[in-house]
Amino acid sequence: MAARIYKPAKTAMQQGRAGTHDWILEYEPEQPRTIEPLMGWTSSADTRSQVRMSFATKEEAVAYATRHGIAFRLEESQKSSVRPKSYAENFKFGRPDRWTH
Repeated sequence: MAARIYKPAKTAMQQGRAGTHDWILEYEPEQPRTIEPLMGWTSSADTRSQVRMSFATKEEAVAYATRHGIAFRLEESQKSSVRPKSYAENFKFGRPDRWTH
């Protein structure tokens, strides 16, 4: 069973970077989820899909996977090119274009 090691991105609903510092190791599903016909719930007999381990560094996660013989895929995080700015920058003096309503 293969695992995926990645650093999670921040969600669209959060402003800060909380919860994005750890590296996550989670197993990829072996079989697709099934839909229960009466209630429509999705289920799976794969219990490893519920396992999600976090590590402080990428090296710790890779070392854990190799020590336990887990095949893994490493996904590097992408750096964002968006610079955070404040609301006050809309009204600063040296602004290149005029501010109007």
